[in-house]
Amino acid sequence: QVQLVESGGGLVQPGGSLRLSCAASGIIFRIDAMGWYRQAPGKQRDLVASITSGGSTNYADSVKGRFTISRGNAKNTVYLQMNSLKPEDTAVYYCNAEGLKTVLARFDSWGVGTQVTVSS
Repeated sequence: QVQLVESGGGLVQPGGSLRLSCAASGIIFRIDAMGWYRQAPGKQRDLVASITSGGSTNYADSVKGRFTISRGNAKNTVYLQMNSLKPEDTAVYYCNAEGLKTVLARFDSWGVGTQVTVSS
């Protein structure tokens, strides 16, 4: 079982910044990629940003230039620096990680989510 714990959400004014953190724990042989998704009320869950073990990143067009995803030194943590936040960024943000629990068993795990609200 691989657990993901997110932190860093909250209420921020438009134009402000927040930094989300996610730490993975449990039986982990290798993490291949970690990412952040978000889901606004009544909408589907969409990719915000992802990063591979090799450091390759991918961003949704709506956050390019404003959000930055990075991995921690321990490689089982991922961060999302969110700048110039807009009301449309309001959503529950979910951390995701995928990789191998053992040499033969893959995992694809989700955190419980953290609320980000951008409002004046």
